[in-house]
Amino acid sequence: MDFPSPKDVISLLGQHGYVCPEDLATSIFLASRMGRPILLEGEAGIGKTELAKALALASCSSFIRLQCYEGIESGQALYEWNHARQYMDIQLAQAHHAPIDSDQLFTKKYLLERPLLASITGQDSKVLLIDELDRADEAFEAFLLEYLAEFQITIPELGTINADQRPLVVITSNRTRELSDALKRRCLYQWLDFPSRAREEAIISKRFPDLPDELSTAITGFVHEIRSMDLIKNPGIAESLDWAQALIALDALTLDPEIVQQSMGVLLKHQSDIEQVQQSDLQAIIRNAKRNLSN
Repeated sequence: MDFPSPKDVISLLGQHGYVCPEDLATSIFLASRMGRPILLEGEAGIGKTELAKALALASCSSFIRLQCYEGIESGQALYEWNHARQYMDIQLAQAHHAPIDSDQLFTKKYLLERPLLASITGQDSKVLLIDELDRADEAFEAFLLEYLAEFQITIPELGTINADQRPLVVITSNRTRELSDALKRRCLYQWLDFPSRAREEAIISKRFPDLPDELSTAITGFVHEIRSMDLIKNPGIAESLDWAQALIALDALTLDPEIVQQSMGVLLKHQSDIEQVQQSDLQAIIRNAKRNLSN
């Protein structure tokens, strides 16, 4: 997979609804050109996972996702042997009094590909998302190093399998723990912050093109206003989009204190945050939110 230039990254992602800033586009371009994974860190809901999905669409690639969690093991990421099929073939061979060599039971036809192995087999281009790696333990992270460095996997019964075509690997982290220096050395790094007001409004407008401009501007402005209120969990882009969808469902044409009060559970996920916003001067926040971006 190869993008001609960072500008092409911006253009192609834009065609699939992802508004990409220039610094991120440059990192993606370099990751594709250098054949290196890209590590994205930032708050939950900031658009890391959506970027990987958009990259797969923009590059006409297969999308493969490895969702990490506490206790994930290598077999769930690499491969597993189809023990049920092996057992059935043993039973069948015994029924026909046919000899069966144990080596015959460990061939590719008994191999169940999991995300990492699936990402390096076949000639089609792929985008591999290793999502929320910070939720996995350090042992699993260390296990990934061979794959990330060489794009190869060693299966004791079969030997080393090298990538037919290197995938574009996107690793995401919400920084619930610090990832190791060894892993970071193998990646290009990009921090994703909350978007500017202009970019967030562009994201909402792309997702909901029929949304009135006044409401789109007000939603974006309101979200940016409350992000400065020292909340437990600031709303991310995902919450902004959910709120826009909720306001459309409520047939809202503009923001007012009543509709904000009714819909805060879509935008905020902690009761203390909801109470803090609801008990503030909503009229003043809305008034500031509706200010035109050019002012």
